[in-house]
Amino acid sequence: MPDTVRPDAILWDIGNTLVDWNPDYLYRKLIPGAQERAGFLASVCTMAWHAEHDRGVPMADNRRHLVEAHPHLEDLILAWETRWDEMFDGYVDGMEGIIDALAAHRLAQHALSNMPAEKWPWVRAHYPDLDRFETAVISGEEGIIKPDPAIYELTKDRIAAPAYKTLFIDDRLDNVEAAIAAGFMGHHFHDAATLKADLAARGIAL
Repeated sequence: MPDTVRPDAILWDIGNTLVDWNPDYLYRKLIPGAQERAGFLASVCTMAWHAEHDRGVPMADNRRHLVEAHPHLEDLILAWETRWDEMFDGYVDGMEGIIDALAAHRLAQHALSNMPAEKWPWVRAHYPDLDRFETAVISGEEGIIKPDPAIYELTKDRIAAPAYKTLFIDDRLDNVEAAIAAGFMGHHFHDAATLKADLAARGIAL
């Protein structure tokens, strides 16, 4: 059973927890065939490849070897950077306004997100609620990605609340498990309703 301790702070993942990010939103426009598109995303612009952006490798550098290996796909590879905004579709369903709602409960809020450093300013500009975060640890700025234990230790040094009083919320179970191992409370995000039920059980009714 999950614990039900009331946190003093919330530590947010961003992509697919707060904001809706999916490369398929872009590539369904560029590659209409579902099978061809799935093959491209599974073998060319893969999530393992994208993880290097999150680790801090510039997009221009990271795509170089892909373009060399697939010169006929150069425009599709380049679109990952140049049409980045088309991978987003607003907030995750039910999550718009939750940062403001939690602020009304006087909870400190921070972010710990795997994200390319060069794209973090765009995300902040298009999702102004994120400026409520007191601290934002962005993997691409640090050169470390979740679930590396080092990024949780760095985060503990950056935020004011102790880890055991901070609830970390992420859509990836491995990231949540690593946070718990580092001493944080954890919530594996599935949807807004489940998160709000967990917060209510902890004494935070939204």
